[in-house]
Amino acid sequence: MASSKEYLEFVLEQLSGLDGVSYRAMMGEYIIYYRGKIVGGIYDDRFLVKPVPAAVDMMPEAERELPYEGAKEMLLVEDVEDRGFLEELLERMYEELPVAGKKK
Repeated sequence: MASSKEYLEFVLEQLSGLDGVSYRAMMGEYIIYYRGKIVGGIYDDRFLVKPVPAAVDMMPEAERELPYEGAKEMLLVEDVEDRGFLEELLERMYEELPVAGKKK
């Protein structure tokens, strides 16, 4: 099941207080970037983030889910209604995220 554009737009609106949030469509899903680094994505209308220590600290009870078959587990962000929480989550994750690789 592909993610809806409406869910993507909702999550982006929730993150609109941060500068540097962008996305890229990929096979019916959406990769979410913060200041050039991949933080996670929208998969099957779920907002999943990379399980870096800051994200695990902020969401210790978060479900670990696969974005798609064969992928690494990510953390399910359940509290997408809380803008402040989402903004703090991305801010705290940023330093722990690897720089996005360039395509050859």
